[in-house]
Amino acid sequence: MDLTPRPGATPAPPGAYFPYAETPAETTTRLRPVKARRPVRAAAAAVCAVLGLGLIGGAITGSWLIGDSAAEPGAGSAYSVGRSAWHSVPVDTLFPATLKGDGAGPGATDRVWTRVAVASDSGCAAGLDPLLLRTLRPVGCERLVRATYTDATRSSVTTVGIVFTEGDTDAMRALDTRFTAQRLAGRSDLMPRTYPVKGTVAAGFGDRQRASWTVHVLTELPAVVFAVSGFADGRPVAEPQPAAAAMAADATTAPAQAGLGHEAEGVADRVERTLRRTVTDLTEQPE
Repeated sequence: MDLTPRPGATPAPPGAYFPYAETPAETTTRLRPVKARRPVRAAAAAVCAVLGLGLIGGAITGSWLIGDSAAEPGAGSAYSVGRSAWHSVPVDTLFPATLKGDGAGPGATDRVWTRVAVASDSGCAAGLDPLLLRTLRPVGCERLVRATYTDATRSSVTTVGIVFTEGDTDAMRALDTRFTAQRLAGRSDLMPRTYPVKGTVAAGFGDRQRASWTVHVLTELPAVVFAVSGFADGRPVAEPQPAAAAMAADATTAPAQAGLGHEAEGVADRVERTLRRTVTDLTEQPE
């Protein structure tokens, strides 16, 4: 490029720098004159601008009010709070020393359960049979907590547990739908395991002593609550019966006659209520 000054041009002062255009067109092409806008077109453009801003503002305001339903739950949501409850909530809150079951027994009789022991938190393999573990795999396992209770007469024992999952709302709803559609809660090969405790009334409470059980998939929290009951004397049960069937008025099996379906369902229900109430209280705390 020739940088020699044109004849008659004023020399540039020493050290001056003039950036050159990237293309010759930028220095040689003259801008075309812009015609004055007609009043009607200007007014129409102004109206369109106002309407457009109104729509955008309305959309933004709407998103503030209703939120994004497809977004992940926030830090203060029931899912976020519930998923961490296994280590942020005291064990005496998750598993109270005493559970009161008003009207929870056969014929709407009252029940009271006393906690025997609490297991250390663990992975799910410790408290779930392999098939049940695979069934819950779509929602993952954040942590498992368990405790064993006995009734007031010390004739029955019940292990209750909470699986804190890694799943989101859609995953938990899908799991709940599958459990309902395929009646998985009533399959004996999906029974939870017991938590026997040496030196207690639950010392002989093993797999062969499982008599009745229940599994609840929660959808407003990332959790699965289960309970399994049996006789405190350690007798084996040849044909375990799901709690729903054992609680039927015409049920005549040994678990049904002993009220073990009511034991499993009653303990699971009280622990589930406590968990729901605790998470609700935590999410509603003022910031």
